[in-house]
Amino acid sequence: MEGLLGKLRKLDAYPKINEDFYNRTLSGGLITIATSIIMFLLFISELRLYLRPITETKLLVDTSRGERLRINFDITFPALSCSVVSLDAMDISGEEHLDVKHDIIKRRIDTVGNVIEVRQDGIGAPKIEKPLQRHGGRLEHNETYCGSCYGAEASDNDCCNSCEEVREAYRKKGWGMSNPDLIDQCKREGFLQKIKDEDGEGCNIYGFLDVNRVAGNFHFAPGKSFQQSNVHVHDLQAFQKESFNISHKINKIAFGDYFPGVVNPLDGIQWIQDAPYGMYQYFIKVVPSVYNDINGQKIQSNQFSVTEHFRTDELGRVQALPGVFFFYDLSPIKVTFTEEHVPFLHFLTNVCAIVGGVFTVSGIMDSFVYHGQKAIKKKMEIGKFN
Repeated sequence: MEGLLGKLRKLDAYPKINEDFYNRTLSGGLITIATSIIMFLLFISELRLYLRPITETKLLVDTSRGERLRINFDITFPALSCSVVSLDAMDISGEEHLDVKHDIIKRRIDTVGNVIEVRQDGIGAPKIEKPLQRHGGRLEHNETYCGSCYGAEASDNDCCNSCEEVREAYRKKGWGMSNPDLIDQCKREGFLQKIKDEDGEGCNIYGFLDVNRVAGNFHFAPGKSFQQSNVHVHDLQAFQKESFNISHKINKIAFGDYFPGVVNPLDGIQWIQDAPYGMYQYFIKVVPSVYNDINGQKIQSNQFSVTEHFRTDELGRVQALPGVFFFYDLSPIKVTFTEEHVPFLHFLTNVCAIVGGVFTVSGIMDSFVYHGQKAIKKKMEIGKFN
């Protein structure tokens, strides 16, 4: 048994030195304090990294199909009134959403940005005071009101009881409304007067669009839109204006839900129009993204990059529709972000590396300082004897 213990004793890689042979110095004490502080700070730093999840990024081919794309927006037009601006969306599959009113809110704002009124959409409410019937007479007591659509009826039973309904009927026919005062509903509701009253105001529009997950565009432009000879046009005659100021500020625009680390490059962007007429275009590349947090929750969203261009009227070119256009396309590559903890063995390895590395370096420094002091002291003693 004694022989076995003796052999084990010979394997000791850490031979002990008798304390009588230790020589403790002031420099060694200072280095020990500094080393302990450095070790402690590095250990705290490593512990924070261990406790905080890290995010791993992977690139995959996007194989998802049949999904929808949600576009959240909040845009302010300081020189375009809410009565004038409208929102359209369309994609390459042929789906169109013209003059979108659902899921969006318009806020009238003054020249300094204060909110005047918040409304869903439209220009005021109709005033039913002896309106003109479709048959030509005025509305009588106990008679059901049915206003004329002025030739834009889809069937004989259709009624247009407000200026907005007449404009919508005209839009479906692909007609422009040159003079709203000739329309009884618009004259009664004071359509042109309301536009004049709001002249000089701005408009803040916010909400969201739910569209197909294919390439397309959405745009904010004056007037109602309609198709004429397979061309998308806007009826600007009703506003009786020669130019429109499409200066705008994008408070927020996002293709999907927020997730940690996402950056939307258009948030806070502002553009001031100098030319009297033109079209501002944003070309967006949408990158599908999936974020898996440490609790196992999955967030399906998107990131995007963007370039921009302002198209003015040039000689020999078709006049550009005034408005702000967002053209988007989807990338075939999907990015996945996964939160995960650092493995404990990795943490333990780093702690050992910190302790061993700092201890070794401090030992080298202490040895250098100790032998340097001895050499200097020896030379000083030799100088005394000489």
